[in-house]
Amino acid sequence: MQEITNKVIWITGASSGIGEACAYIFASKGYKLILTATREKRLEKVRQKCIGLGAECEILPVDLSQIERLDAITDRAISFFGKIDVMFHNAGISQRGKSVETDFAVDKKIMDVNFFAPVKITKRLLPEMIAGGGGTIAVTTSISGKFGFPLRSAYASSKFALYGFFETVQAEYYAQNIRVVMVCPGRVKTNISYNALEADGSKHAQMDTGQNNGIPAEKAARKIVNAIRKQKPEVLVGGKELLMVYIKRFFPGLARKIVRKIKAT
Repeated sequence: MQEITNKVIWITGASSGIGEACAYIFASKGYKLILTATREKRLEKVRQKCIGLGAECEILPVDLSQIERLDAITDRAISFFGKIDVMFHNAGISQRGKSVETDFAVDKKIMDVNFFAPVKITKRLLPEMIAGGGGTIAVTTSISGKFGFPLRSAYASSKFALYGFFETVQAEYYAQNIRVVMVCPGRVKTNISYNALEADGSKHAQMDTGQNNGIPAEKAARKIVNAIRKQKPEVLVGGKELLMVYIKRFFPGLARKIVRKIKAT
C-alpha cells in the first residue's frame, strides 16, 4: 500500500543503476518524481514503471555536461510540480586512466558532470527550497572521495570536491531547514565502469571485476532511500571495501601503503 505524501524528488542519473532502483522505491512510497539522464527512451521506460507503482512521474532528459543549460533545466524541473522537496544528485562519470596520460578534456568533462552540474543546479534550486520552508539535497559521492585511487584522478577529485561544497551548504543553510545527505558508495553492481572514460575519452566498455562483484543496486537503493528520508548526514553503501574509509581515518599511513599497491582496472 502506498504511503500518502506530497513530496517531490528530482533524481539525476535515473535511467539505470542506483538512480533507477531508488526511483522505484520512492515511487512506491508515494513521491512525485522527476527523472533525468541522457537516454530519453530508457528514462521513459523507468517513468512507465514508476507510474505503474502509482506515482506521478515526469522525465527531463539532459546532458549535464552542458552547464550553460542547467539554469533553464532547473526552472523546468520546478515547473512540473511547482516545487522540489528532495534533490538527488546521482549522475556521474567514472574514469580509467593515469593522471598525466588523461586528456585534459576528459578531466573537464568528469568535473563538469560530477561536480559543476550539481553545484549549478543547487545554486538555482536552493532559494526555491528555502522559500518553501526547506528541503533535502542528497549527493552521490564515492569512497574515492575519501582517498585517492589509481586511474581515478579526475573522478576522485570530483568526489572530494562534492564533500567540500555540500558540507559547506549544510553549514550555511542548516538554520533554513536545508539538510544534506552524502551518499558514499563503494562497489555497487551498476554500469558505471562500462561507461567510464579512458585517458583519450573513449568508453572503457567493460564491466570491471570489482564492480561486477559489488552489491546489487537494489540493495544499495534500500539503504540510500532510508538515509535520504531520515536526512542522515552520510551513508556508506557497499561491502568490505568500505573498511578503507575507516583505515584512512584512523591509520592514514597504512591507507596510503594499501592504495599504492592496488592494481586498479
